[in-house]
Amino acid sequence: MRIRAIEDGDVEDVVALWDACGLTRPWNAPHDDIALARATPQSKIFVGMDNGEIVASVLCGNDGHRGWIYYLAVAPERQKDGLGREIMAHGEEWLRSLGVPKVELMIRPENDVVRQFYERIGYEVEDRIVMSRWIDGREV
Repeated sequence: MRIRAIEDGDVEDVVALWDACGLTRPWNAPHDDIALARATPQSKIFVGMDNGEIVASVLCGNDGHRGWIYYLAVAPERQKDGLGREIMAHGEEWLRSLGVPKVELMIRPENDVVRQFYERIGYEVEDRIVMSRWIDGREV
């Protein structure tokens, strides 16, 4: 797999990959998330290419205090091939190059498969409460 930054022509394939992996939700428009990440210097989306196809992606962000991982995706038929581990290492290295000391991510509580993946690559569950509030006027 060859890893590179997302390009204009990749957006639809990345959204399709995220959909195939069950990562999208009605309140998070993936096209908007991609556009925002690409417009923000402290964010980067990487794609993993194999035989001309996008088979993996990860969105990395630096909030000035910690690094964050979003939208880690591996094509369902390629899961268990080590691609998730590989693209995560790439994203972590990019964050490290920015001086980020720690990476965080959020997992839906019912997503045991994903939690087990992250535990296998060295992530630990921390005792935290995540709180949020919509500030863009939307009614959810």
